[in-house]
Amino acid sequence: MLNNRTYRYFRSWFPVLLYCLAIFIQSSHPSVKQTQHLPHEDKILHFVAYAFLGVLFLRGFRNSTFGTKHKFVMAASILLTGLYGVSDELHQVYVPLRNGNIQDALFDFLGGIFGVYVYQTLSERYPKIRRI
Repeated sequence: MLNNRTYRYFRSWFPVLLYCLAIFIQSSHPSVKQTQHLPHEDKILHFVAYAFLGVLFLRGFRNSTFGTKHKFVMAASILLTGLYGVSDELHQVYVPLRNGNIQDALFDFLGGIFGVYVYQTLSERYPKIRRI
């Protein structure tokens, strides 16, 4: 049985690792054919996916020893989300039928900023959200 500290650490960081793994696996496959249903669909998907990753990083840091340092936790969450987006784009350079794109990395970073800001704002207003 896990002790309380180990359980809290696992509960906080396992979703981050799992989601990063899902992004890595998805970007390891050739890209799917783009549809014309929604303009800039690819950028919107990057923005949303990395907004969620930013939330997961923020949640993980909050439940660590840095939890009370709000500005540091927010900055670290945004930075790590952006760096993971850049690393994913670099990874795609080596995947057949894919290419890395600086614009995608920018939308990854912007999504991280948005996700962290919205989650931080909502959790300050509605403290029960922090328990999610």
